[in-house]
Amino acid sequence: MFDISMQALAAQLLVGLINGCFYAMLSMGLAIIFGLLNIINFAHGAQFMVAAFLAWIGFTQLPLLLGPTFQVNFWVALLLAPVIVGGLGVLLEKTLLKRLYHLDHLYGLLLTFGVALVLEGVFRHFYGISGVSYDPPPLLQGGVDLGFMFLPIYRAFVVVAAILICLVTWYLFEKTKLGALLRAGTENPKLLQAFGVNIPLMITLTYGFGVGLAGLAGVMATPIMQVNPLMGANLLNIVFAVVVIGGLGSIAGAVASGLALGILEGLTKVFYPEASTVVVFVIMAIVLLTRPAGLFGKEK
Repeated sequence: MFDISMQALAAQLLVGLINGCFYAMLSMGLAIIFGLLNIINFAHGAQFMVAAFLAWIGFTQLPLLLGPTFQVNFWVALLLAPVIVGGLGVLLEKTLLKRLYHLDHLYGLLLTFGVALVLEGVFRHFYGISGVSYDPPPLLQGGVDLGFMFLPIYRAFVVVAAILICLVTWYLFEKTKLGALLRAGTENPKLLQAFGVNIPLMITLTYGFGVGLAGLAGVMATPIMQVNPLMGANLLNIVFAVVVIGGLGSIAGAVASGLALGILEGLTKVFYPEASTVVVFVIMAIVLLTRPAGLFGKEK
């Protein structure tokens, strides 16, 4: 019925897995922020985009402006860009978001949506929307012939690194004392503060960490995706659907759903390409009808 070669199937599965890794990292950051701050961070896609542009600027623009000595390599950008974006997230939380915690959730959503529009507008003004790109670092260039497919080394690195990051983050929040404090802070912050825990600082750092995950994904995505002001917005709709399917605030749900839906999306492109853009949302509708809290969410 389907005339599909093994090479084509394997290639689409790899593309789906890579997309799933980015879905998982972005949705995990969203789940962490929502779980503690109870805010739907609509700026998440824009923060992903800002990190990608910071990495690209460090690779290509700084050497032109300041000389080749100031070129930032991929590994330095992988460390610096998430820290910078996370720091900007901390600034946003300390100056604006913290004023909205006692108000309806809609205000936080509108504020972060406005921030996203401002960031996208600034980068669109300076860099347009056509998109820019750069090559993977020399260490990760080339590929390996597996017989049934040619596996690019950088894409294999993205898959392994993303899965490790997701596992470490899940362990940090679910199996350590710090994670227990964070979960307790979502349940009864006043009681936890009475025991001497600095709740405002914990909230600020958690938001910065969630934003930093988006920044990390942005740097990893730049050798694969076209870097443009709308790259985050294009992903955000799917990422929100992943978070809903996994369960709002569930880190394990975000990771599992992101990876699974990325692979499913890749398979759909092989067997029924017309449905590849809507399959995630169809699944989201089915999950909401049968389990409103999400696959890993807690029913109230």
